[in-house]
Amino acid sequence: MGILDLRLEKSNVVVTSLDNLLNWARLSSLWQMQFGLACCAIEMMAASASNFDIMRFGVIPRATPRQTDVMIVAGTVTIKMASRIKRLYDQMAEPRYVLSMGSCSNCGGPYWEHGYHVLKGVDRVIPVDVYIPGCPPRPEALLEGIMKLQEKVRQESIAKKSA
Repeated sequence: MGILDLRLEKSNVVVTSLDNLLNWARLSSLWQMQFGLACCAIEMMAASASNFDIMRFGVIPRATPRQTDVMIVAGTVTIKMASRIKRLYDQMAEPRYVLSMGSCSNCGGPYWEHGYHVLKGVDRVIPVDVYIPGCPPRPEALLEGIMKLQEKVRQESIAKKSA
């Protein structure tokens, strides 16, 4: 054993790639935009309560889009609200992620057939990364959606993909 081997053996050295380091930082600090539209927002708020504690995943609610990474669209999206959702999404910094929470934001919910004012899914306005089904979905479903999003972030790369 050489001197260098002894030094490395006694010190705490971690070797990783830049992708892994940045992805770990991103998935450990996903800041959500507070954007509740209907009854699903109550379940989103319940996920922040002490029973479920969404903050243990690093998800911190913020009030402005310029400080957020994740938009959780929870509830019925009307056509009139769609332009506001798009504007808020455009104000978020890259990389940005969207969780669609509940049947109404996923596909229009029970209002899609008879409601002319309801958007037939928020994915018609902004790209959605994770869909959370249910009417309304339980806080456990939101936590599972957050974990799915963290898995997606873990697989990302900062290298440009050649087309």
